[in-house]
Amino acid sequence: NREETVCVMINEEDHLRMQALRPGLQIRQAWMSIDQIDSKLERNLDYAFNSDLGYLTACPTNLGTGIRVSAMLHLPGLVLSEQINQIIQAVNKLGLAVRGLYGEGTEALGNVFQVSNQRTLGESETEIVEKLNKVLAQIIDHEENARATLLEKKPKILYNHIGRAYGVLANAHSITSKETMNLLSLMRLGVDLEMFPDLERWLVDELFIITQPAHLQKQFAEKLGADERDLLRADMLRERLRNIRRPVPSPMTPPPPNPQNS
Repeated sequence: NREETVCVMINEEDHLRMQALRPGLQIRQAWMSIDQIDSKLERNLDYAFNSDLGYLTACPTNLGTGIRVSAMLHLPGLVLSEQINQIIQAVNKLGLAVRGLYGEGTEALGNVFQVSNQRTLGESETEIVEKLNKVLAQIIDHEENARATLLEKKPKILYNHIGRAYGVLANAHSITSKETMNLLSLMRLGVDLEMFPDLERWLVDELFIITQPAHLQKQFAEKLGADERDLLRADMLRERLRNIRRPVPSPMTPPPPNPQNS
């Protein structure tokens, strides 16, 4: 659609694959929009359906409901506190998958993780959506707690990570896509912790996108080598961040204990 929130792919892995995208934690809303489209199509299309197995799909892992619900989470706190592997293991035991930014087998660039259901058989669509919502809320709680703990116990180390990220991004003359995403992740964390008075999250999110290799190719309308992209990426970052002042200690940092009160 024109809003780019819904797309339908024909004759890809399956004959028909529908996708809805929503910002924030709007999983129910995304599911409802797809469910409406699916119901309308089913009135005129003869879906491959088995009364015992459910919807028949090209890949057996999608058999049953055929629904795959995913959320992208930015989890720098869990990564910096070295809790992320523990969280991934716990989520896997619940029947959910944790992947990198670009899906299965990819790295979690920018500390962005994709969490999705693994099972499509034996659970209803509503059960799958609600289960994922519940687990996502728990992951978010762990991330917020990890950030609070870092601020309380290791504020200077955290400030050093974020300050270095700002220094490189605002001054580099050549930088790779991977390094850019990982450093932007730290700046985004700094925005969330109110360390950047002049910087808003939307700008960091935009830089995540427009510094990608294909976006640079499209913007400059020519075939670019990796070295050329790294130079242009750095130019873009310096220009977009030139009016952003360096980070300051977070106002959320707890005050040091008063010896007189101990």
